[in-house]
Amino acid sequence: MFDKQIQMVDLRGQYHRLKEEMDAAMQTVIENGVFINGSQVNTFAGHLASYLDIPYVVPCGNGTDALQIALMALDLKQGDEVIVPAFTYVAAAEVIALLGLVPVLVDVDPKTFNLDPRKIEEAISSNTRAIIAVHLFGQSCDMEAILKVAGKYHLYVLEDNAQSIGAEYTFSDGKVKKTGTMGIIGTTSFFPSKPLACYGDGGALMTSDESLAKRIRMIANHGQERKYHHKLIGCNSRLDTLQAAILDVKLKHLDKFTKARQAVAGRYDEALAACGRLIIPEKSSFSTHVYHQYTIQLQPDGPDMAARRELLQNRLKEKGIPTMVYYPMPLQEQEAYKWMARMPGTIDKSAHLSKCVLSLPIHTEMTEDEQIYIIGTLLESL
Repeated sequence: MFDKQIQMVDLRGQYHRLKEEMDAAMQTVIENGVFINGSQVNTFAGHLASYLDIPYVVPCGNGTDALQIALMALDLKQGDEVIVPAFTYVAAAEVIALLGLVPVLVDVDPKTFNLDPRKIEEAISSNTRAIIAVHLFGQSCDMEAILKVAGKYHLYVLEDNAQSIGAEYTFSDGKVKKTGTMGIIGTTSFFPSKPLACYGDGGALMTSDESLAKRIRMIANHGQERKYHHKLIGCNSRLDTLQAAILDVKLKHLDKFTKARQAVAGRYDEALAACGRLIIPEKSSFSTHVYHQYTIQLQPDGPDMAARRELLQNRLKEKGIPTMVYYPMPLQEQEAYKWMARMPGTIDKSAHLSKCVLSLPIHTEMTEDEQIYIIGTLLESL
């Protein structure tokens, strides 16, 4: 057993490293006493817009709200269809359903875990209006291919960038864009485990369209253009001042956080690449990888892969090593969506991944000694 508790994400350790900056930022908010819509919210939004090189960032309450507000801003009609990957967290499908839209489930590339552009075109119908590209686990979807299909059929592209903020996509002409800035609207989450994380809930939307940015701001604030004058049906979704202050500190360190996780991933790659019983995560040629998760796959070996994975998890847990399964059920198997989602093609890759993926601990504070212990124990436990 390792001499200290191993964490999937070490938020406490990261806080202690940044304690002086964090405490000063939080104390300023407390002393000012403006906990809602304080100046730090706009300051952070401006700094994030500069970091992403995009004109408009609108903070909101959480990543799921961001997705819902994005769809509301596009003024879609009941029955309109929105394409989403089948292998992802439920939030994207959830907000589609809540707005009376129809989620259309499309399979993913089993190597990158991201939406397979080759599967999108066959899923498009006369009712399709949008595609949500979820940049999963830390790297970008193939946005050039997705945008090409979207342009052909006049579809909106939204980016769910909750797990990959800071990743960069390189187009075939050499142009480089950060994830979240290539579609009509990008969204992100600042949930505590995310690459850019606060100490509670938080989210944001980003766009290059001035009129959309204005509409998004109104929707997030009860549909108000000014107080008590409601032009749109909206909601109440805001990033509180304390969280904005925390995020503004962390944003300064985001690229360093990324490099730390990339170093951890590199050590995993080097140690595990030759293991015939595992598949290490593939890095796309067109995207950098910020490694929100380091997700391996068990090699196919018999029908009951989920049981093999559970046995491996238990062995690691006994040795003090936590692991996580993202995601144990693809969306087409979720009871809430079976009756209302459209599934135009096979989704066998998503179903397979749900049975064989396993995420290992990765975070900014991980030591080489911890990682040596994790790797050794994993290889012994296979």
